[in-house]
Parts: sequence; structure tokens; C-alpha cells
Amino acid sequence: MRWLLFSVLFISSLTVSAQLNQLAQQYYRDGEFEKSAELYLQLAEERPGNSFYFDRYLSSLLQLERFEEAESAIKKQLRKSPKEVSLYVKYGQLKEQLFDEKGAKEQYEKAIEELPADQFRVTQLANAFIGLTKYEYAIQTYQKGTEMLKGRANFSYYLGDLYRRKGDIGPMVSNYLDALEADPKRIRQVRSYFQRFLDKEGLLEAQKQLYARIQDSDAKDPTYPELLAWVFIQRKDYKAALRQARALDRRLDETGERVLNIGRMAANAKDYETAIDAFDYITDNKGEANPLYLEAKREGLLTRRRAITDGYDYSREDLLVLEEAYVNFLNEFGTNPASARIAIQLAELEALYLNNLNEGIRILQEVVATPGVNPKTQARAKLALGDYFLMTGEIWESTLLYSQVDKRFQEDLLGHEARFRNARLAYFRGDFQLAQSQFDVLKASTSRLIANDALDRSVFIIDNLGLDTSALALQTYADAELLVFQNKFDEAFGTLDRLVDAFPGHDLEDDVLYLKAQVYQKRRNYAQAATTYQQIVDNFPESIRLDNSLWALAQLYENQLDDRAKAQSLYETLFIDYSNSILAVEARKKYRELRGDAVQ
Repeated sequence: MRWLLFSVLFISSLTVSAQLNQLAQQYYRDGEFEKSAELYLQLAEERPGNSFYFDRYLSSLLQLERFEEAESAIKKQLRKSPKEVSLYVKYGQLKEQLFDEKGAKEQYEKAIEELPADQFRVTQLANAFIGLTKYEYAIQTYQKGTEMLKGRANFSYYLGDLYRRKGDIGPMVSNYLDALEADPKRIRQVRSYFQRFLDKEGLLEAQKQLYARIQDSDAKDPTYPELLAWVFIQRKDYKAALRQARALDRRLDETGERVLNIGRMAANAKDYETAIDAFDYITDNKGEANPLYLEAKREGLLTRRRAITDGYDYSREDLLVLEEAYVNFLNEFGTNPASARIAIQLAELEALYLNNLNEGIRILQEVVATPGVNPKTQARAKLALGDYFLMTGEIWESTLLYSQVDKRFQEDLLGHEARFRNARLAYFRGDFQLAQSQFDVLKASTSRLIANDALDRSVFIIDNLGLDTSALALQTYADAELLVFQNKFDEAFGTLDRLVDAFPGHDLEDDVLYLKAQVYQKRRNYAQAATTYQQIVDNFPESIRLDNSLWALAQLYENQLDDRAKAQSLYETLFIDYSNSILAVEARKKYRELRGDAVQ
């Protein structure tokens, strides 16, 4: 019975305290500090172990500017709890409010001086300083705590965060690395902080510190080398990242996966030399039984091709070396479902770069006839085969192949691509109404590229079919486009010149220039291509080709003509003056990239 009575009284006491606390909080939030001070004092006396109540009581007194009463309360509390060193911080805060800077400094230093060798007290005091944004005192607190606890506690992570807040990059990096040494599982957190808070100079500082630590650390521990490789990647120094990845691969006897990933990142960044070195490392050192061997071979071939063709700066000898690499691959693995994509790439090389259409057609016919090839891969081979037949003038073979893909993949993007090609074929044949109606349907394609191209084609045909004479002019232009598609550039230029002579001042004049500029690009006559695009920009301000011309011109100056400032200016013109263009968003991204902004 006595026990039951005690329990009831205890629960009743807790309920009353909770109600008082809620009421005190309400007064405090409402700015009624006289009432909140009274209630928090009562709560602090009832629960002396709860520092929150005393803190709120003190805050209420300070809000009321009852400084003497606050000082008396702090001194009284210090006599009761001398180990509660955070009270000195409150005392220092009071001194600051009284404009006693010297007295405040003495109290803050006293707090650190009286700090016991207790991890909880160290953290409590540091947090008290952090709450007042006194980061230097918080740093001194953690440093003393580290010294007193001698390895029983590690405050490096918190020190790193404090130096980050202060903007002291060197000590920040050093302490985060100390934290990583104590607990390698923190590597993701450390990467996240480095990514968010280190600029180029900061990453260089991290690189230097990691170099020094690797020299002194356990050779078997991969933590620092892995982080160093990551730092190199952030700095876009893929060659150095590859060196680290290869060293780790050898040290840990891995399959080469981290090297493969570095190769892919380098290839995406157009550092083709490093990418090729990465893929070659796997094929040269891991052997054919390695699960990544075939993938590295494939990636290596694709990267070699991109290295040659992306910048249009290549010779026939370069193409022949690449052809040999593809042929060697297919001789090693054969034409089969796993190598079908490589065979399609070789066919493209033969047909579009080495002007060996018959060989390209033969290779694709072999892919199409190979059992077990992925249906989508086979469909891509058929689309390419249709293009190559069209280049040889075999139009019915082309339309047959396009229609097969359209029928097999009606609701897939491959079907949309096939329909677009058939519509283009109708355009080349002069059946403009059929072509325009098919392009009009394709404007709703889920593929942004197909939809945009279809829209351009549809508008182009409508704009140029106004008069009977326009149909003849449009047919002549379509003939020239087909000749360009077939790589018959001289014949195309002759056709375009006849068009201009026969229809002086025709609305197709800007389109003639645009097609000629594209041919100059294909022939790698970049200066003449730029001049021709510039003619459109200067002389045809209402042209539907104008935004495309600005984009092509900016790309030329960025990639081939080595004038990034000019490219940046053209991108800016495109996204500001032609904000409704489908190219405006990409132009803004390119502008920011050239300006040096971090672009997601």
C-alpha cells in the first residue's frame, strides 16, 4: 500500500513538472520572460540535474537585463557543480553582454583550463562554444580533450568540421584524414565533405597531404590511395587517377574493375589517351579468362574510334589502323551475338569513313543473318543497312529494311527511327505531301531528337510548298540533300548552284548555305564552314536555320577552330536572343561550362 501511494505521488509529480515545463516554454516563446524566469527557476530547483531548465532561467534573466541576478545564479551554480565547465561559457557570455571583453576571455579560458578528462564533458563544452560561434575556443577544447584522453577518444572529425566553418582548408583536410585513419568507414562522409567544400586549390591541398601520408602509411591499407584516386578524378586528372587505380589493382590483386571505371570516366571526359591506356591494361594483364576482358576490348575499340572521329582530325592511315583493330577483334571472337555491336561499328567505319560501302553492307548482312543476335541490335543493323543501300541508290532495299523495323518495333524508339527514315525517303523521292504527313505524326515521338528533327522537316516542307514553282525548287534541293547523304559532294554543290541560278532570291537561299556549310564540315574545311554559317547569321535573321547555325558555329569555334571565347559568346547569343529555341538550354550549359562554372 505504501509502495502504491509512493508511485501515485511520483507520477503526479512528473505530471505537474511536465505541465510547468510546457507553460514555461509558452511564456518563453511569447516573450513573457518574467513569468518564464519564475517557472524555469522552480523547475531547475526541482530537477538540478537538468541543465536545460537552468539555461532557460538564465536566458530569461538576460532578456530582462537582470545581469546581477544572472551573475549570482551562475556563481551559485558553479559552487554546486564545479565540474560543469560549460557554466564558465555562460559566465563569459554574460560578461560580453556587459561589454567586459577581458572578463569574458578569462571565463572562456577558465572553462578550458578546468576541463576534466571526460569525453562527454569535452563534447559538451565544445558544443557550448559552437553555439556561440566561438570556433577557436571549440578547437582548443577538442585539442585539450585529445591530449588528456590520449587515444581513448578521437575528435578529429569534429575538428575538421570546425576548421571548415572557419575556412582553414589545410587543417580541415588534415583532421578529416586523421578521422579517416581512425575509422576508414568514414570515407564516403569525407568524400562528401571534400566534394561540397573544396575548390580547385582545396583539392590540390588534399592531394599534397594524401601524397605525404601514403609515403608514411601501411602499404597494405588502400584507404588513402583510394581517396587520392578520387581526388584526381575530381580534379579531372584522369592519368594520375589511372596510376593510382593500377597500383591498387596490383596491390589488392583485383579483377581490374576500378581501372575499367577510370577508363570510362576518362573516355566520357574525352581524355581518350588515358581511357585507352586503362582498357589496354586490362586486356594486356588480366588474360582472356578475366570477366572484364571482352568488355575492355570492346570499350577500347570504341574509344579508339571516338579518339579519331570526334574531332574530325584524322588521316586515312589512322582509319586503316582502326580498321585493323576491329578486324582483329572479330577474327579473335567471331561475328556472334556478343560481338554484333562491334561488327556494326566496323560496318560504319567502312561505309562512312573508308568509302567502302560494299564491305559495310556485307558486314551488316552477316550481322542480320547471325542467329541469336539481340532483336534491337539486329534492328539497328537493319537501319544502318537501309542507309547504306540508300547511299548506293537502292531505294527499294532501303524502304524494305526500314519497314521491317517499323513493323517489329511499332511502339519503340527504333520504330520511330524507322518511320523517320521512311518519311525522309519519301522526301528524297519528291513525295512531299506523304513525307510532310509522316513527319507531322512523328512530332509526337517520345524521342526528343526524332521529334525535333520531324518538326524541322515538317515546317520546312510547308514553308516551301506555297507555289507550283516552289515544288520544283524544293525537289532540286531534296536531290542535293540526297547527294550529300550519298557523299557525292561535288554533284551536290553543282545541284545547289543550279538551284540558286534558276530561282534567284528564293526562300531556300539560306537552306542552300546551310547545306553547303554542313558539307564543308564533312570535308573538314572548318574555316569555310564557319564563314558559311556566319553568312546565315548575318544575312538571314528570320531564318529557321539561324539557331542551328549559331549552334554549329559555336561548336566549330569550341572544338576545331580553337577560339573558346568566340564559342562562349555565340552560346550566349543563342540562349539569350533565341530563348525559344530547342537548343537554348544546351547552349546555356555550354556557356557556363566554358565560363568555368560547375555544371550538373
